[in-house]
Amino acid sequence: MIMTAALLERTIALIGSLIVGGTASFQLKNEWLVEGLDAQVTKLLLGLMIVGCVFAFFASLNILGNFS
Repeated sequence: MIMTAALLERTIALIGSLIVGGTASFQLKNEWLVEGLDAQVTKLLLGLMIVGCVFAFFASLNILGNFS
């Protein structure tokens, strides 16, 4: 298999989405029972980060964004 720029980009996106998404999920689990406005904002931002990592994961596997 020849390493092209697209394959390298998809590989980096796959690994990055797994690392960042796993870390965000772990932090969201730790923050779940904390109360307060700042904790609620943190939970919202972590949830949005997880959603973004899911999109990056699917895009790296050519499930999302493959228009050809």
